[in-house]
Amino acid sequence: MQAARLRELRRRPRRGSLERPVNGRLVRTSTLVLVLPLAIAALTVSRGGPLPAPTLPPSFDGAAALSVTKDLVRSFPSRVPGSANDQGAANWFTTTLAQYGLTTEADVWREHVPGLGAVELRNLAVVVPGTAKGTIVFAAHRDTSGLGTGANDDATGTATLIQLARSYARSGSSQQLKPLHTLVFLSTDAGVWGGAGARRFVTRSPLRHDLLAAVILDGLAGSSVPRIDVGGDGGRSPAPALVRTALARVREQIGQRPRLPGLLRQLVDLGLPFGFGDQAPFLGARVSAVRLTTSDDSGRSDIVDRLGLVNGSRLTQFGAAAQNLLTSLDGSGELAEGTASAVYLHGRVLRGWALALVMIALLVPFLVGVTDLIARTHRLGAPLGPAFRALRRRLGFWGVLGALVGLGTLLGVFPSGPARPLPPLGRTATDWPVTGLVALTCAGLLAWFVSRRRLVPRRPMSAHDELAGYTAALTGLGAVGVLVAIAHPLALVFLVPSLYAWLWLPQISRRPWLRDLLFGTGLAGALLVAISIGDRFRLGARTPLYLLQLVGDGYVPWTTFALSLAWGAVAAQLGALAVGRYGPYAGGMARPPRGVIRESVRRVALTVQSRRR
Repeated sequence: MQAARLRELRRRPRRGSLERPVNGRLVRTSTLVLVLPLAIAALTVSRGGPLPAPTLPPSFDGAAALSVTKDLVRSFPSRVPGSANDQGAANWFTTTLAQYGLTTEADVWREHVPGLGAVELRNLAVVVPGTAKGTIVFAAHRDTSGLGTGANDDATGTATLIQLARSYARSGSSQQLKPLHTLVFLSTDAGVWGGAGARRFVTRSPLRHDLLAAVILDGLAGSSVPRIDVGGDGGRSPAPALVRTALARVREQIGQRPRLPGLLRQLVDLGLPFGFGDQAPFLGARVSAVRLTTSDDSGRSDIVDRLGLVNGSRLTQFGAAAQNLLTSLDGSGELAEGTASAVYLHGRVLRGWALALVMIALLVPFLVGVTDLIARTHRLGAPLGPAFRALRRRLGFWGVLGALVGLGTLLGVFPSGPARPLPPLGRTATDWPVTGLVALTCAGLLAWFVSRRRLVPRRPMSAHDELAGYTAALTGLGAVGVLVAIAHPLALVFLVPSLYAWLWLPQISRRPWLRDLLFGTGLAGALLVAISIGDRFRLGARTPLYLLQLVGDGYVPWTTFALSLAWGAVAAQLGALAVGRYGPYAGGMARPPRGVIRESVRRVALTVQSRRR
């Protein structure tokens, strides 16, 4: 046994050699920096209770709400923003509330909605003044996607909104109910089409500076499991007290705990950032908001969304839960505010800043390992210059791809308009100009052929060239990680798999199966985004195009897109190394020949100089 052990020791490469350049012991030791951030994150996890429940049982009239739902659907079955039916539904809403002595305030404006053009939109609001400072909003959208009658999404929410407002109307000789806070019952337009009405309210309403909380009623009588959505613009989350109270009030009436977004979906929404639904603009405006719903965000159920599938008992339960939630929020002397990012999991809350601290700490061992790798590569005499020039060439190619996306947005190939996520089955998300896409694809292929001229292997790759290629790529990955940590630390969750999978690629370059496994593992972060968005909206092969749409209309920041392109360039170089197709720039020449751009600049300069003479 001792002889076998000695043979194994002789076969094992020496630490710091070409076959074993990564200092694993140093990387493992550096993970000690995670102890303090993890301890802080653990200490900040909270598990509080909801706001007090109302002392009186709810008086919500489910039969009346169902009757109002039927009236709206039968009178105006299709309520596409800007259409005659949309205006008719707005007039119907005003007339219905006027029967109870409630006055609506209208906000009318014109806006470009992708897929519809410039249309006239209108928000309608019933304002019930309170005695204390602060405003609470209950909102529902009136419009539909045009694929169905919108019986559940969102005639049920509109009917529930009317019944909630009705309880604050004067009835005969009885005294009008007075809330503690000012209440706004808001009927928004273009909710299905990116939440334009909600965004208009939080940016233009005179009440926007005094908002405490918002509750969105969206498709309350479907057959799906009830859920509460908490994703917001800018990676913001509602106050934990609001989420806990909404969970408690819904569970009391329905008899089951409503579903919150899963951990992976919350991480994607915070890291991208992404929020779908009318609660997202409120959260983006730093107003704590949640969405109560049973509707399918993919839009595939819109075509069968008709009155026969409306669950009357579920509508009554959700309406009673909404009424109790309203009473709990209004009765709280100090309603918890705040929209700092957070992760909700099994009744516990992890603060976003604590998670960001852990993500930043996870970057440290990788940077330490890469710094040591650079020193070892230099000491071993590997040529880093051609490797970094190869990475620069790939960065240029991916930059051209980003420029083509920007050009496509300007030319109308990719949808442009308000910075909002559009309906997955809307015309702008499904009807793509094939000619424009083909032209951009051809331009991208041309750029690829131009860039690869200097990257094609011209000779067998030596171990020194391979190590230099890995070192340059990992250095670029570290730079991307630092920039992500500065711009949006929570987005590091997508980068961590590539950091610690790809760091060990130089160490196992002689084991192809393990090398391929590690390279594939490093792609998990990018796949997480695509799978989460694609599965949520059932996009399938259209997922990349939908993500490009989010970039084109400005919903996903261009800084995020630029850093994603830089990560793609790093992945391309590591992929070339993994499959054995890597070659140092211009064959590893110390002074490579000038490229197209440098040669063009040189010729222009020489021409100008000769004319001056």
